[in-house]
Amino acid sequence: MMGTLAGVLAGKKIPTPEERYWAEVEGDIENMNGVLKITRIRATYHLKIPKEKSEDAKDSFSSYLLRCPAAQSVTGCIQIQDNLMIEEMEG
Repeated sequence: MMGTLAGVLAGKKIPTPEERYWAEVEGDIENMNGVLKITRIRATYHLKIPKEKSEDAKDSFSSYLLRCPAAQSVTGCIQIQDNLMIEEMEG
C-alpha cells in the first residue's frame, strides 16, 4: 500500500524519500472459529511536502487504494483504515 501511494505521489511530482515519507501500521488478528485471521489494518502515512503540493497529495491519497494490488486483494476480507498526516514545509 505504501509503495502504491508513493507511486501515485511520484506522478504528481511529490518525492517520497524516507526522511519525508513513512508509515505507522497496526493490525488486528482475531480468532475466527479456531483460525487466526487478520481482520483490520490501520495505516497512518506521514508526508512532509511543500505547502503548494498539499492538494496534489490529498488527491493522490483519495485514489491510491483503488490502484493498489495488495489492498484490492483483501478488500472485503480485511478492513483497511488509512490516514494521511501532511506536514507542510516552506518552499
